[in-house]
Amino acid sequence: MRSVMILYQRLLSKYPLRTQAVQAGILMGLGDQIAQNLIERKEIRDLDYKRTAQFACIGLCIAGPATRTWYGILDRYIGSKGGIVVLKKVCCDQLLFAPTFILCLLTIIGILQGNDIEGLKVKLKKEYSEILINNYKVWPMVQLCNFYFVPLQYQVLVVQSIALLWNSYISYITSIERQK
Repeated sequence: MRSVMILYQRLLSKYPLRTQAVQAGILMGLGDQIAQNLIERKEIRDLDYKRTAQFACIGLCIAGPATRTWYGILDRYIGSKGGIVVLKKVCCDQLLFAPTFILCLLTIIGILQGNDIEGLKVKLKKEYSEILINNYKVWPMVQLCNFYFVPLQYQVLVVQSIALLWNSYISYITSIERQK
């Protein structure tokens, strides 16, 4: 286990964006599998591996790079130490990044599900508000702890680890219509 941590730290130091993109891809794919196995209670033969691959790709190509870049921007322009700095970061994260990211995420998921423009509008109208409200029940406290206690290079890992359950929720909510 120690050698895995050493390898992770080495990769994180040498390739921070790529490493965090890969970890986000793995954890988003795993979140989808948790949704299918534990929440939807699908049998192994009924698992939607395409959906899992799509979630993993979203993590790899969008969520990981976007979060890493965003945290770098916050750290650069707001700072990294102190209670007021942390509160400013959480406010920016929850008032700017979260609503925008959720909108992008739901749009991408909707496109991957084959929705046209009208279908996307219906999907966003139905899912966006609920997900955003639930976001505000979970993420402000997570981000307070993350920004206060965790060094920048590990913040994406912390968020993606917590997001394992969050991604399971997103996967489930965004697939309800497809299951009917």
